[in-house]
Amino acid sequence: MRIRRIAALLLALLLCMPLIVSGEEADVSNSELPMPKFLKNVAVHDPSIIRAEDGLYYIFGSHMAAATSEDLIDWKLISRDASNGGCTLVENVQTQMKEALSYAKTTTFWAPDVVQLGNGTYVMYYCTCEGSSPLSTLGIAYAEKPEGPYVNQGIILKSGHPGYNANVYPNVVDPCTFYDKEGRLWMVYGSYSGGIYILEMDVETGFPLPGQLNNGMGKKLLGGNHARIEAPYILYSPDTDYYYLFLSFGGLGANDGYNIRVCRSKNPDGPYEDALGQNMIRCAGRPGSFFNDPDYAPYGVKLMGGYEFLAAEGDKNKITLAYRSPGHNSAYYDEETGRYFIVFHTRFANAGESFQVRVHQMYMNEAGWPVISPLRYAGEKPETVDSSLMTGAYKVLLHERDINKVEHESKVATLNADGTITGAHEGTWECADGVNITLTLDGKTYTGVMHTALDSAQKTWVTCISALDEEGAALWATRAYSNYK
Repeated sequence: MRIRRIAALLLALLLCMPLIVSGEEADVSNSELPMPKFLKNVAVHDPSIIRAEDGLYYIFGSHMAAATSEDLIDWKLISRDASNGGCTLVENVQTQMKEALSYAKTTTFWAPDVVQLGNGTYVMYYCTCEGSSPLSTLGIAYAEKPEGPYVNQGIILKSGHPGYNANVYPNVVDPCTFYDKEGRLWMVYGSYSGGIYILEMDVETGFPLPGQLNNGMGKKLLGGNHARIEAPYILYSPDTDYYYLFLSFGGLGANDGYNIRVCRSKNPDGPYEDALGQNMIRCAGRPGSFFNDPDYAPYGVKLMGGYEFLAAEGDKNKITLAYRSPGHNSAYYDEETGRYFIVFHTRFANAGESFQVRVHQMYMNEAGWPVISPLRYAGEKPETVDSSLMTGAYKVLLHERDINKVEHESKVATLNADGTITGAHEGTWECADGVNITLTLDGKTYTGVMHTALDSAQKTWVTCISALDEEGAALWATRAYSNYK
């Protein structure tokens, strides 16, 4: 499928973050590409992505919202809030899923996931939860097409029942279903409560295989004692032969510190480790604790949290916009091009609880960890960065490893031709091949990727840096507009 390119806009702007590409030759330089307008944004909370047989991308989210796109840039909403009669994915959804809604004492559907079985059937894993307790259900529905209509096949998991221990067992929401490299089907799920669990599924029916651990709830991967960890999503990389478990730490509200983290394993069902080699099974709240973030903030590789790229001297557009609580992501690997993408929702500063979907490209650094482009995907292809576009002033942003309720802000530092870094940060840098970069900044070493992305606020293609330090904290940098005059 060809990625559409158009002309650029201004204020849907800084909220834009690019996705990462590899393995595909660009027929023209990224700097020669037209700039998208980013006019067709959608509000789909907790977006889970698939690419269907029709070549389109589909995202499915909470409240039975869904959208589709040809290019990961422009989106079209195809289903809306089920509680207001806007759902097109399931006919008579409140009636079909009445048992699940009644059990959870709610009219609300939470984050679903869709996968296609070998026989062509599309399977939706839907979940219901009121929110103030783990009285939840996880059900399954079938359809012939990704947009439905889906027909309910019943509930497969329940939580919150008598005898259920919420400190130990999972809240049965936030499913992610995926195939491993051997073709086996798995579902990882869970939110807060007793943590994140994984089940092996029947590849023919999509139902859980019988006889699994913990009375059929599966194997525990991490969490517990009401740690604020949810939205698990697993993606296999054939480039590194790792399974990457993405997670959202913190709370989803605009002031609650949602941030995206990742850990990895050679096996789909773990054990998973972070950059420090910590086994994620130890990532949990202390016994008797409740939402105690300091217990688990030291775990996982933090890829992004709330942030703002401040205006720099020489910018032609001084307007900036801060991302708040980006999270509940899915991820996509394009087998044809070798590119990786991350799809998430985010809130914004001074915008209340309104949110939109964002897509960024991802890359793999030399240590085998994904790094996220700091700018919204705009159709860019992989290419080496010319040495003349490497040096100069950069807006440098450190995400740190905290669950930050206030966005981190960029500072200006300069990458000099002699390999030094001066300004708000000091150190050294080296990028011999125009792609892989190593920086030593304020005594910490970062390993990452140099690439081109669109700074939509300045309406300019710019050089970007996405890197991680040895502990697992992200550094982002975008080359300042003053370099392009």
